[in-house]
Amino acid sequence: MDSEHPIETGITPIARPTLHEVVVTRLRDMIIEGQLPAGNRIHEGDLCQQLGISRTPLREALKVLAMEGLVDLTPGRGATVHQLTAKDIQDMLSVLSALEHLAGTLTCQQATDEEIQEIRHLHDEMLSFHAAGDSLPYFKRNQQIHSRLIELSGNESLALVHDILQARLKRIRYIGDQNPDTWSAAVADHEEMIAALEARDGARLSAALVEHLASTWDRVKDKI
Repeated sequence: MDSEHPIETGITPIARPTLHEVVVTRLRDMIIEGQLPAGNRIHEGDLCQQLGISRTPLREALKVLAMEGLVDLTPGRGATVHQLTAKDIQDMLSVLSALEHLAGTLTCQQATDEEIQEIRHLHDEMLSFHAAGDSLPYFKRNQQIHSRLIELSGNESLALVHDILQARLKRIRYIGDQNPDTWSAAVADHEEMIAALEARDGARLSAALVEHLASTWDRVKDKI
């Protein structure tokens, strides 16, 4: 066998995350959970020491989070966790509501049976995190469901704008589920969404998505 010509197996190698990607995820989670509070300056030296990294991957990660709207970078002052005003939040929720209303109908028309089954699988995983009280894994799966529902609409422009706004609202939507009652209400909203999707009832799914976002403001307005 010629060792210089490896056998083609068709197997895709396992992707290993870079340090930069790991740091981005860790910082994003710290912002979502409030370990890095909104409006607070990020002290690079302290954070590097806590995470056991150098300044280079940290600064590269901060650039990514700045593009997502989670961090503000100011020359000479460094990085600050972005703070949203009540109006910022209401404005973004209004736009998200319009986007998701449109996506509800399109997704029910465009999604294959296999793709709907994929959403059901994500939904069931989300329910298991809720039952276990694992708020951050629950939140990430919740956001994944919303993103996937939009992607399956087949409208790339819609998905692009939705992704930008959803990224900026991560912390706000996370704190909306910290009360057991509101968390359970959000889960009930998702149960209605998945039922509408599986029935391919676009009007019903659109209405459920809009109602879910309206409830989001009610859940967070006293915590801003």
